[in-house]
Amino acid sequence: MDSDASSRALELLRRHGWNATSFQILEPGIEAWFDGDDAVVGYVDTGSAWVAAGAPIAAEDAMAGVARRFVAAAAKAGRRACFFAVEPRFVSRAGLHALQVGEQPAWDPASWARPGRASRSTREQLRRARAKGVKVRAAPPEEIADEASPTRRAVDAVIAAWERARPMAPMGFMVTVHPFSFPEERRYFVAECNGRLAGFLAAVPVYARGGWFLEDLVRAPDAPNGTAELLVHHAMQAASAEGSRYATLGLAPLAGDIDPVLRVARSLSAPLYGFRGVFAFKAKLRPDAWAPIYLAYGGAAPLAIYDTLVAFSRGGLLRFGVETLLRVPNVVVQLLAALLVPWTLALALVDRAAWFPWAWVQMAWVAFDSVLFVALWALTRRFRSWLLTSLAIAITLDALVTLIEVVVYNAPRARGILDPLVMATAVLAPASAAALLWRARYERSRHRVASAEGV
Repeated sequence: MDSDASSRALELLRRHGWNATSFQILEPGIEAWFDGDDAVVGYVDTGSAWVAAGAPIAAEDAMAGVARRFVAAAAKAGRRACFFAVEPRFVSRAGLHALQVGEQPAWDPASWARPGRASRSTREQLRRARAKGVKVRAAPPEEIADEASPTRRAVDAVIAAWERARPMAPMGFMVTVHPFSFPEERRYFVAECNGRLAGFLAAVPVYARGGWFLEDLVRAPDAPNGTAELLVHHAMQAASAEGSRYATLGLAPLAGDIDPVLRVARSLSAPLYGFRGVFAFKAKLRPDAWAPIYLAYGGAAPLAIYDTLVAFSRGGLLRFGVETLLRVPNVVVQLLAALLVPWTLALALVDRAAWFPWAWVQMAWVAFDSVLFVALWALTRRFRSWLLTSLAIAITLDALVTLIEVVVYNAPRARGILDPLVMATAVLAPASAAALLWRARYERSRHRVASAEGV
């Protein structure tokens, strides 16, 4: 949104910003829909839907009416509408369907330092970080806002290294890591170790609760254990010192009493995103309470889920999915191994005379693909870079030899429509597999560098 819209939205936030994530409507990529002078909804337009970032910023008794008018405005623009990351007080008033998408922890910072409150594992992590020389300090907003300052450059480098090391491709909407808009409204904490930045935390205000959302918590890949816990500890102490009675670390996605379909999605996506790990980290800090978080919508649940996923994927769900898979070599290898089984069986069962010049050629391809399957399966059990490289080379040669065989032997004998399709598949399948493996090898190397590089 432009500066005038941002200023208007900020004033409304100061009056009505109760939702934990309400401040996020000011962040890059979020548009503003104003309902007169008393309410605003932050949203992204996916092309088929307006996906709102939380509940409307409005007086509590006006939220339902604002939501209805927002949905109507979206329909007028030819869009569906839904509200992501809303809390129970909106769900109870909005008259919309609601699907729980996770849980959100909350703390009273005043009780954070109470004796015996911290878990044993948290105390141990704090001890480890301090023993390694990690020190946390509050950073003035101007130090972070100045793009030329050493601290800001170090923060940018930590964010870049952290994003490169993630299995999932960078996401948009409400999980974009860009803690620099309206810096004077935020609180910043930096963790330093041996003269280098080990991590940082950026908190945004929850004005109507007089509290803070510890929104961005990022550690360098080589930061000592306990760095994240130490940052949270100092942020909670600072919130307590200024009299805040509310703090949250935000949504633990797909946690709590969620729909069985979402539980299946959580299990299937475990190699790409550690849902259980996120919940476990927040839970070990012993929140005072957990609140269910919902996706509120007016139509069909699958469409609302799809619209939300498109919003998070920055508008390109297929592109995001492919990019994410390529960042996780083990998933790519598992997929190729699974696809190789029916292909090898087909090679063994087809009519030899129609597709191969001699019987031994057919058997050689079956044997070759069987060895490939064993090697791919071995790679999924224990990742070895040399084996990945060897498989990429072997499948590249497979694609070249297959192309020669198709051009020299199969193409002159092609009949009907099916034969050209089979030949195209025979060439494109290994070529695509080789491309995937080479890209997986590149991503593996890139992540290894990101994990080892100094920041």
